[in-house]
Amino acid sequence: MNGSAAVRTVLGDIRPDQLGVTDAHDHLFLRSPRLPGQELADAPAARAELAAFRAAGGAGVVQWTPYGMGRRAAELVRISRETGVHVVCATGLHQAAHYDDGRLSALRGGGLARLFVSELTEGIGESDVRAGFVKVAGCFHALDAHARWTATAAAEAHHATGAPVAVHLEMGTGALDVLDLLCGELAVPPHRVILGHLNRSPDPVVHRQAAESGCYLAFDGPSRAHHATDWRMPGAVRALAEAGFADRLLLGGDTVTAGARSVDGGPGMPYLLRRVRPRLEADLGAETVNRILTANPAHAFATTWH
Repeated sequence: MNGSAAVRTVLGDIRPDQLGVTDAHDHLFLRSPRLPGQELADAPAARAELAAFRAAGGAGVVQWTPYGMGRRAAELVRISRETGVHVVCATGLHQAAHYDDGRLSALRGGGLARLFVSELTEGIGESDVRAGFVKVAGCFHALDAHARWTATAAAEAHHATGAPVAVHLEMGTGALDVLDLLCGELAVPPHRVILGHLNRSPDPVVHRQAAESGCYLAFDGPSRAHHATDWRMPGAVRALAEAGFADRLLLGGDTVTAGARSVDGGPGMPYLLRRVRPRLEADLGAETVNRILTANPAHAFATTWH
């Protein structure tokens, strides 16, 4: 787009202001050995879920499913076109437990960064569908060798392409360690980093320190049974907004199993707009929440691509 900042969707690059109301962290397709029998692999269900999100007022979805976890890039193109919802697809790598050792071994020796760059600039697999950001993952209150390897490759890909880097924080922990590595050692600008799952560890001091770095903080998903955080999330978001960090906040649904989809009886993608949005508007006002859902993801996922 002639050197201008753009969001890279599965249908091509768009201007940031075209993205619209956005679920900044979700999944339309996903499979993992850690979730046997719960795969998001049904294309008609994915289309129906995206259409339900559209009917609730949504315009964009950022899918954080990385390499090797069933992204279904060609299907993303089809359902994005059919529903009229912009879809941003990830490259990247999750924690080692989501892969077999053979698959990871083949990416050693510089292959991982090359894979990320190729998927960002050329296409995923045999398709010409390009990823729009890199997704990596930390560990519970730590960064193991795998996390450091993937973060280093993500930083290399960022420097080569300008791509944003999004990070799964395990149970919401390790935010400052991630920032020390990515933004300190590896020189990724903080405004190109999105930290996911901050709602799962509602520590206001860590939240504020992370926001002060200039990165984006994603509060993504109604709680699972072991995350007693839903009732604390509005207060955490309000505290950050009142401290002057409303422009650093993102919201998402993070649907990871078939049973969690709205079309299968769960909260699904529409829950973000049907319940989370009005709940936050009661605390923050409609204008601020609209900025969090619209302007912030546009800025977080747009970059000047190299």
